[in-house]
Amino acid sequence: MAEVQLFVLQDEFICTVCSDTMTDPVTIPCGHNFCLNCLLDCWDQNQEFSCPQCRHTFTTRPALRSNTLLSEVVKKLKKTRLSSPSSKNYVGTGDVECDFCTWKKYRAVKSCLTCMASYCQTHLQLHYEGDALKHHKLVDPDRNLKGKLFWKHHKCLEMFCKSDETCICMMCGMTEHNSHEKLELEMETEGKQKQLGATQSEIRRRLEEKEKKLKEMRRTVEEMKLSVERVMEEHEKSFRDLIHCIEETHKNLTEKFREQEKREMEKAEGVMEQLEKEIEDLRRREAELKELSETKDHLHFLQKQLGATQSEIRKRLEKKEKKMKETRKTIEQMKVVKLQSSPYGLLNLRAERSFYNVSLSVHGVYHHIIFNISRQAYDMKALYFCPLTLDINTPHRDLRLSEGNKKVTYERAKAKYPDHPDRFDDWPQVLCREALTGTRCYWEVECSGDLMKIGVAYKGLRRKGQGRECRLGYNNKSWCLQWSLSQYSVHNNNQETEISAPYSPRIVVRALRECWRRSGCGDDSDVMVPVSLRVT
Repeated sequence: MAEVQLFVLQDEFICTVCSDTMTDPVTIPCGHNFCLNCLLDCWDQNQEFSCPQCRHTFTTRPALRSNTLLSEVVKKLKKTRLSSPSSKNYVGTGDVECDFCTWKKYRAVKSCLTCMASYCQTHLQLHYEGDALKHHKLVDPDRNLKGKLFWKHHKCLEMFCKSDETCICMMCGMTEHNSHEKLELEMETEGKQKQLGATQSEIRRRLEEKEKKLKEMRRTVEEMKLSVERVMEEHEKSFRDLIHCIEETHKNLTEKFREQEKREMEKAEGVMEQLEKEIEDLRRREAELKELSETKDHLHFLQKQLGATQSEIRKRLEKKEKKMKETRKTIEQMKVVKLQSSPYGLLNLRAERSFYNVSLSVHGVYHHIIFNISRQAYDMKALYFCPLTLDINTPHRDLRLSEGNKKVTYERAKAKYPDHPDRFDDWPQVLCREALTGTRCYWEVECSGDLMKIGVAYKGLRRKGQGRECRLGYNNKSWCLQWSLSQYSVHNNNQETEISAPYSPRIVVRALRECWRRSGCGDDSDVMVPVSLRVT
């Protein structure tokens, strides 16, 4: 009984100066108790004699004598291990404090769900030693004990109602939830943890799938980059070869023309030199004839006559001068060569015969490059082209199929199709029989009319009813391109995005398989062809 009383009064033996159990306790005239050394240090530092607790000042320094009774009590307190905990047991950040410490709060080591309180190691001893408290339920320190109380009955929430999926107290189990299925919190927690484990496994599985798809998408992007780089290198090489051919042709033409010019100039200069000599001779003969015509000596006139009249000499001189002019004109024309560029990049030269072979060479290189590019485009189209056929089991009765199920026409007259679970009964739509397979797909559609839609959809798209889950582009299971009111738009999951583009009766669709997956289309995607759409 004495030990219990000491336990209750242990906070009374704490020194307010050092906040620990008193050592050599002394009592001053005001009645307060302190450690001897703590009181002496306090008076020495402040140079006045006052009580550290009540601040009462003494005119003279009181005589300090040890409190024998208090010393014995403190010693007994230490022997019974009821002394205050060390400083490391004080409550800290994030710790739960003891609800029964009155002076200095210590860290709680247990919480009692029966008492709805937390206890430090010292105050917990009564739960271990007292018969009335031994059967209380102790748990790890919990700062949210109030949250475990039901506000109506002020009882601890100790049970779980399976019927209402809520935590209840014992009083609730006996009243409102009396006929419901009830479990202990521990058992329900175990069941929930198993469900949580299954959910975590599913999340991990989906995470692995997403990471795998992301890895495949990155690999596809890298392959696409490499393919583009390879095609660009081939095109660069083709155009470099074309430029080199043109430069070589220009160089050869320039050299040949300069050589021809040199030969013709040398020939013309020779002709001119000869003509100048003949002209000089003729002028000299003309002067002689003029002098001869003026002479009075008949004998001399007859002897000097050369047998050619003066008019004949003039005609010969004019002929030589005309030939001289023509030669000079030919030389001037040889100095002017006009090069023109045709729409196909061919060289048109005034001297067509001289450059005919060169033009054929440049034209051949150009058409060789165009042929390679066209052949690559044709190979891409042939490789990824998807032949599609309309499924006779899916069209709405307002749609009529023809041309071997390659063409669909919207008509008001009801077609006599047999009943089928895959047939659309409200929206005038039709699916293709073939699913889109492969990493890339390509198809073409020709259409006419004021309204048309074309796209892709899950095979599991609903066929019956008027809801948007059956309508192309108005759910997350389909995507479509629409032409309406002179405007193109894209629809997916009931969202519309307008596209600025002129009307075209022919639509070419190219798609990557990874893009279908990312936008919500899977391996079982089909092409959906709506009203007024003609597939050829």
